[in-house]
Amino acid sequence: MQEKDNNNPGMYLLRKSHRGILRLIFSRTFLVVILLLLQVLLQVSFLFWFKTFLPHYYIIVLIYTVMIVLYLINSSIDPSAKITWLVIMMILPFLGAVLFGFTQSNLGHRVLKKKLDQTISDTMHSLDQDEETWADFSTEHPAGASLAKYVNRSGCFPVYERTNVTYFPSGEAKFQAMLAELEKAEHFIFLEYFIIAEGTMWGQVLEILARKAQEGVDVRLMYDGNCEFFTLPHNYPEKIRALGIKCKVFAPLAPVLSTHYNYRDHRKILVIDGHTAFNGGVNLADEYINHIERFGHWKDTAVMLKGDAVPSFTLMFLQMWNVSEKSSEFAEFLQYPLPMPPKTKGFVMPYGDCPLDSDKVGERVYMDILNRAQKYVHIMTPYLILDGELEAALKFAAERGVEVCLILPGIPDKTIPYALSKGEYKTLLESGVHIYEYTPGFVHAKTFISDDCEAVVGTINLDYRSLYHHFECATYMYNTECIAEIEQDFQDTLQMCCMVDKKTIWQHHGILRVINAVMKAIGPLL
Repeated sequence: MQEKDNNNPGMYLLRKSHRGILRLIFSRTFLVVILLLLQVLLQVSFLFWFKTFLPHYYIIVLIYTVMIVLYLINSSIDPSAKITWLVIMMILPFLGAVLFGFTQSNLGHRVLKKKLDQTISDTMHSLDQDEETWADFSTEHPAGASLAKYVNRSGCFPVYERTNVTYFPSGEAKFQAMLAELEKAEHFIFLEYFIIAEGTMWGQVLEILARKAQEGVDVRLMYDGNCEFFTLPHNYPEKIRALGIKCKVFAPLAPVLSTHYNYRDHRKILVIDGHTAFNGGVNLADEYINHIERFGHWKDTAVMLKGDAVPSFTLMFLQMWNVSEKSSEFAEFLQYPLPMPPKTKGFVMPYGDCPLDSDKVGERVYMDILNRAQKYVHIMTPYLILDGELEAALKFAAERGVEVCLILPGIPDKTIPYALSKGEYKTLLESGVHIYEYTPGFVHAKTFISDDCEAVVGTINLDYRSLYHHFECATYMYNTECIAEIEQDFQDTLQMCCMVDKKTIWQHHGILRVINAVMKAIGPLL
C-alpha cells in the first residue's frame, strides 16, 4: 500500500505512475465532471425546447427577469455582487435569472447549514471567557474589546492570556516545528486543511500520523473536496483509514448540481493534545515549503499557539467534524487537562468565519483594524479582489494619513485573479495606498500588522472567495511578543519587492489589462 522514495523520506499511498493525465481521465472525478456538464447541457436544452413550444416565451422571460431584478435590487446582497448579477441578466436575460435563482436557493447546502447552525448553537458556551482576562484586555485595549465582543457574538471565541505565540515567516519553518510537535502527541491530533498533495511534506507528516495512530493516539484528518479535482483520488480516505486514521472529506465531488460546491473549507488547523495549535496560510504540499517550485519562491506565514487559546481551534475543528456525526463529543476534548502555561505578554483571540451566516467576520476584523489604525497597517495577501466596503476602508485609512502598505505576488498562481488584483491598484494608489509586488515569486501569506501592537495571521485573503464563500480561520493578537517579529518579516520581505505606481501597473502586462476589463464585471462570482 505504501511506497518510499529514498530522496523524499515519508509515507506515500499513491504510485507516481497513477498521478498523471491518464489517472485523471479514468478516474471517478473525470466521470463526475462529465455528468455535471451533461446536467448543465440538459437544463440549457430544456430552455430552448421550452422556447420552441411555447408561443408566449418572451413575455414569460420578461416578467420573470423583471421579478428577479426587483428582488435583487431590494436584497441585502453586496452591491458589487448586485452589479455583477444585473450585468449577467442583461446579457443572458432568462438564463441569468435562472442561474441567480439556483444560487440563491442554496440547493445542496441547506442541510449543512442547518446542522452547522445547530452545532454552533449547542457549543456557543463551551468555552467561557475568563473575567479577569477580559477586564485586563478591556482596560489595555478598549477599542479591541469592542471588536472582541463582535467576534464572540458570531461564535465562541474568547480572548485569552497565557498563550505563547511563535511566528513562522516561511512554510519551511512551520514544517520543521510541526514535525517536532507531532512527535510529542500523546492523546489526539486533529488536522483540517484545504490542500493536501503527496510529496515530501505530506509524506513525512503522514508517516508520523500513522505511527501515532498505531500507538493509540486519536488521529483525525479532514480536507476539502477540492483535492479530488487536483491532488488526491476519490478513494484516498479509504487508504488513510487503513492506517488507523479517521478521515473525512468536506464537500466531496458528487454527480449532482449543487450550490454546495461554492463553499469550500479553506481553513488550516492542526491541534495536538489540546495544548498546541498551528494556523496560517501553509497547506500540506511541497510548494508551501519550497521543496518544489511552481511560481518562483513561495512566501507564506503561520503561527503556533501554546497555552490557553488552543481550545478555540479544537472547538472549530470539532464543530466541522461533528456536522456529519449523530452525536457530538466536545466536552472530552475541550476539558482535556492542560499544563499551566506561564504568564505571557499580550492577548490572543482565535476566530473562525462561516460563509453560511450573515456575519462576514473576516472582513469586519480587517476593516476594524484599518479604521482604528493611527500610524500604519501593513498587509500581505495573495489576492486583491475587493468589495466596496473594504476598498473604502483601505482608501480612507490612507487618506487620513495612515501608512497603508500591501505586498502582493510578483509571480501569480492564477491569471484571472492576478488581472483582477491589478485592476484594484489605480484607485488605491490615488488615495495614497502603497503597493508592492514580491519579485522572487508568489505571496501566499495572509497577515495584517498595525501600529506595533495588533496583528492577524490566518487563512483569510482579500478576495470575494475568502470573505464571502469560504470557511476560514485566523489568530488575532494584541501586544504579543511576536508582533515585532511579524513587522520585521514584513520589512524584510519589502526589501525583495518592487514598488508599483500608476505608470507601471500594466507595464508588460497588456493582456492582463484586457482580461481585467472583460472579467471585472463577474469578479464577485469568481
